Amino acid sequence: MVSPANNAADRLLAALPTRGESGARFAALGFPTTRDEDWRFTNVMPIAELEFTSAAADAAANLEGCVFSGIDGPQLVFVNGHFSGKLSRVGELPAGVEIGNLAAAACEPCEAEDAFGALNTASFTDGACVRVADGVCFESPIRVYFLSTGDDGATANIRNHITLGANSKATILESWTGADAAYFNNVITELSVGDNALLEHVKFQNESMSAFHVAGLHATMGRDSRVAHHSIALGGRIARNNIRARLDGTGIEAILNGLYLPRGKQLIDHHMVVDHLQPHCDSHEYFNGILDDHARAVFHGRIHVHKGADKTDAKQTNKNLLLSDNATVNTKPQLEIYADDVKCTHGATIGQMNAEQIFYLRTRGLDEEAARRMIMHAFAGEIIARIGCIPAREELDRLVWDQLEGAES
Repeated sequence: MVSPANNAADRLLAALPTRGESGARFAALGFPTTRDEDWRFTNVMPIAELEFTSAAADAAANLEGCVFSGIDGPQLVFVNGHFSGKLSRVGELPAGVEIGNLAAAACEPCEAEDAFGALNTASFTDGACVRVADGVCFESPIRVYFLSTGDDGATANIRNHITLGANSKATILESWTGADAAYFNNVITELSVGDNALLEHVKFQNESMSAFHVAGLHATMGRDSRVAHHSIALGGRIARNNIRARLDGTGIEAILNGLYLPRGKQLIDHHMVVDHLQPHCDSHEYFNGILDDHARAVFHGRIHVHKGADKTDAKQTNKNLLLSDNATVNTKPQLEIYADDVKCTHGATIGQMNAEQIFYLRTRGLDEEAARRMIMHAFAGEIIARIGCIPAREELDRLVWDQLEGAES
């Protein structure tokens, strides 16, 4: 008997151009269900029920109202998964820096890990390709915009390759926005960071409240490198972020930092696996969520310390603030340790506004509404403050504050 998940997979493949054997793999796997442990709290059947079409290029799209517009530097723009030469601006680049689209660069896709990865490998149209050569420090932030203007069911598969050579440096600012429709974006981003390189990657996802967003981030790091990934997730009816980090060299530091603000009937899910493969590496995960209405959030974080990865220092924290009695969080921090002499901690909290904090602020002259807003802003500010790119940090702080103001009112 063919399952509904497999039927939906066949319908989706019929609507998209495909390549290689990955389409057959996706058809065999089908959409994941809540019987799959990694998807136990995230039901993707609303995606499977879409009337899928291949998202088409749109020459009329524009960047009006998009974030990071006041920041100087190169910008790449993709509309419905297609590169927009009209909206993109790269300009003159120093030797050793390449910024363009993946289709033009003819990069090879990576092996798929799951159903959505197989779908992406089979059907991706384009995406960002950034390469920074050994010893090059590119100081200007590179902005990458993804716009969706399609109707219900419009589906785009996007793949990004970001490669930093040894002793290099770069900052990537990534933005996702779209029209008010039930479109579906499926994206894979590959980060390859060489020895002693420094990368800051900021992802701002503010898609339509009717849209679906499934993203995989695969990060591989070399010796003494430092990677900071910041996920600011506001939009999407269902938004899922699969983050995989391989610390495959000594002296690595990985920062995974995230803020999610679901409201209405949104579901925002972060699913992370950090593999410590070598000794003397640090990883720190900080994820805060503020939920309102009937919103749901899922946090799954697994730190896997492999045999021989001694002197590992790994911390994992998930904190959630519920503004409504109807909001729900499922959180599952995990440690899997096969090495000696390590420091590994994890923790999760779920709660409502602290009455004592509100009372303290009111005794200092604030009314209750102002006190609640200050607590929310401080809670979100823990995450925003870790963003190193100052202009991006300031702009995101304002945007998050505006959303929290709207939620409280």
